[in-house]
Amino acid sequence: MPVVEFLTDEEASAYGRYAEVPSRADLERVFFLDDEDRALVERRRGDHMKLGFSLQLVTVRWVGAFLEDPLEVPTAVLDFVAGQLGIADPSCVKKYTERTKTRFDHQWEIRRAYGLKEFATVEADLRAWVAARSWTTGDGPKAIFLDAVGWLRERNVLLPGVTTLARLVTNVRDETTRRLWDVLEGLLTVGQRYVLDQLLEVPPGSRISDLERWRKGPVPRGSGPTLIKALEQVAEVAGLGMSELGPTVWCRRAGWRSWPSTGCTRTPRSSVVTAIAAAWPRCWPRSPSWRPSRSMTPWNYWTC
Repeated sequence: MPVVEFLTDEEASAYGRYAEVPSRADLERVFFLDDEDRALVERRRGDHMKLGFSLQLVTVRWVGAFLEDPLEVPTAVLDFVAGQLGIADPSCVKKYTERTKTRFDHQWEIRRAYGLKEFATVEADLRAWVAARSWTTGDGPKAIFLDAVGWLRERNVLLPGVTTLARLVTNVRDETTRRLWDVLEGLLTVGQRYVLDQLLEVPPGSRISDLERWRKGPVPRGSGPTLIKALEQVAEVAGLGMSELGPTVWCRRAGWRSWPSTGCTRTPRSSVVTAIAAAWPRCWPRSPSWRPSRSMTPWNYWTC
């Protein structure tokens, strides 16, 4: 089972660490030690201390977090940093981890010198940002997760564990979705609720409900009769009178680019059907009796 449901194992394992060897251009841009960096490095005694400290410094600058093993860096990074320090034997850095407390002391010094923030100090702000993003867009958890990483990096915040950030995104997004359903259900009158509930019932003599019939639609053929059946079905949905609830808004907020077949068991069913009924008639003929002419192409059957 993956560590995070919406990330692949490769994406989860690459989070907060070296996913690949930095290019030469990246080495010169990000891993270059300027005068301020060198002033901090020169406070260390011994080549192994200077090199180990430098590796932690450039690593947090590149991946946004300190590694559990500060020496778990690509050889190209080790050689590039050692070359800047004039250290002929980069393997001396192995002695850097002999004393565990050293790397933590150096991490604290780097955090203080470069103004790096702990995740806990901005967690509330990030939750608010994720909530706003979830409410106003149809982006999935992966897109929000990746942008949340960028949000943290822009603010000099050390990345939390991958499961911590993923859990925050998932929980806030679920809370926002529930809030959306509550607002949507609150727009219904008693009569509208009854009409929508009937869509979920299987009529006598039928095997499926009207909602399922609409979902399946006519047989996907490019014939005129099939297109007419599709338009008649759209007219049926438009006849429910739900389009006044705001078709585009609800469809986008719910994040539906296709039929919302998941999540129905976790939300009020009237909310789900309301969103479908409000969003579906995005494009429909001006009257139920409208029929396409023979000269029209399938692309201009719709009014939108």
